[in-house]
Amino acid sequence: MSTLINTEIKPFKANAYHNGEFIEVSSEDLKGKWSVFVFYPADFTFVCPTELGDVADHYSQLQEMGVEVYSVSTDTHFTHKAWHDASDTIKKIKFPMIGDPTGVISRNFEVMIEEEGLALRGTFIVNPEGVIKAAEINDLGIGRNAKDLVRRVQAAQYVATHDGEVCPASWQPGEETLSPSLDLVGKI
Repeated sequence: MSTLINTEIKPFKANAYHNGEFIEVSSEDLKGKWSVFVFYPADFTFVCPTELGDVADHYSQLQEMGVEVYSVSTDTHFTHKAWHDASDTIKKIKFPMIGDPTGVISRNFEVMIEEEGLALRGTFIVNPEGVIKAAEINDLGIGRNAKDLVRRVQAAQYVATHDGEVCPASWQPGEETLSPSLDLVGKI
């Protein structure tokens, strides 16, 4: 199995619903800032609104960290607007909701379920150079946790700006990191 970690995202251009308007989003829009992609199977479903609502609740914190969030499903941007208008949970969303009806973006991130035309639950953290630094892919029935997403973004940003340091499990900002060396081998 190959991995997308440390690969550059493939070029894309798509329509999205964002703050009451239809907009175009492309891979070029990502350059120079951190991004998070949250893939989900479909609008008007069950687990999806709980996840997107959770991300919406953490969106301002991510924005303060210089991160833009993009949710993506194989629905159209029109369907995203209809869902946004119909659901109190989805009304909380302030980030762009990308429509991927052709599945190009879902295939680029290797989360497409071909026989169903749906995306798996995939979360990707992309650095300002457009390189994927973290990925999480879950089966359709397993929801994700936005609080841990924030922590993983914080760790990715920390590692990117502190050469030679790594973040151990459950690391939180302000806690000690590690500097890998022969002195640590077998002592952790």
